[in-house]
Amino acid sequence: MELYFLGTGAGMPFKERNTSAVALRMEKSGGIWLFDCGEATQHQFLHSSLKLGKIKKIWVTHLHGDHIFGLPGLLGSRSFMQSEDDLTLYGPDGLDRFVSASLETSGTFLSYPLHIETIEDGCWYEFEHSRVLVKKLNHTVPSYGFRIEEKSRPPRLKADLLKKKGVLPGPLYNELKNGRDVTLESGEVLKSAHYLHKPEKGKTAAILGDTSPCEAAVELAKDADVLVHESTFSSQLKDHAEKFGHSTAMHAAHTARDANAKMLILTHISARYHKEESQILLDEAQPIFRNTYIANDFSSFKI
Repeated sequence: MELYFLGTGAGMPFKERNTSAVALRMEKSGGIWLFDCGEATQHQFLHSSLKLGKIKKIWVTHLHGDHIFGLPGLLGSRSFMQSEDDLTLYGPDGLDRFVSASLETSGTFLSYPLHIETIEDGCWYEFEHSRVLVKKLNHTVPSYGFRIEEKSRPPRLKADLLKKKGVLPGPLYNELKNGRDVTLESGEVLKSAHYLHKPEKGKTAAILGDTSPCEAAVELAKDADVLVHESTFSSQLKDHAEKFGHSTAMHAAHTARDANAKMLILTHISARYHKEESQILLDEAQPIFRNTYIANDFSSFKI
């Protein structure tokens, strides 16, 4: 999996940061999952290597404008590109009304089937290569976070060992890959366990919407390979952050530490902090959680 940040600002766009949007490349399925879709997200796609047609799912954390105002345009542009692949939106109650009203009022026709599912606290979503847990966070409106768990990969065959024994690719390979021992014409028995690598454990990413510190955030990020957490303010504005349901960099670091996450990425940065000032946020977070990074528009992180 790979995270690609398209918008890392908070509330409104400014020169250095667009509003919230982060893409998750799903290597197994070959598609893109988009988390939030702030205003002008489709413009950000034009300046990246990502393609609108590759988006398979859009997960919306909450219904504040800086997280959804880019949806109508993106959905329409995907149609203009003659995409016919299904697209599913997952989000809080009211997302369906917002999308339907926007498309109907603007007379926007979609060339592809669009499905909208209302998420609920504690729900799991199961897919072929992954599963997603949804938890409600602590914000001024219903806001959610997502734990994306990649399923373990089946063990790979040690083909080099088999070739050394003169066993070439064919039906016997499939038997061994499926965990069954095989007997050669010579009578020798090949034990499947001896010719299989250990299964590769899938990666886990936690991507949170706007939130002040809460236990749900820690639960979503438990032992995760990466936690994407808002860092709207520095600790100097702690009271301001808590009043409006946001977090400081220090709050995010405490969550990552308490969850035993492996990496923390700060995003949703207030316009108060331009490139030079954003170092303040890192300086606050890293003494608490060393492996902390700050996301900029078009930053990418391999998981």
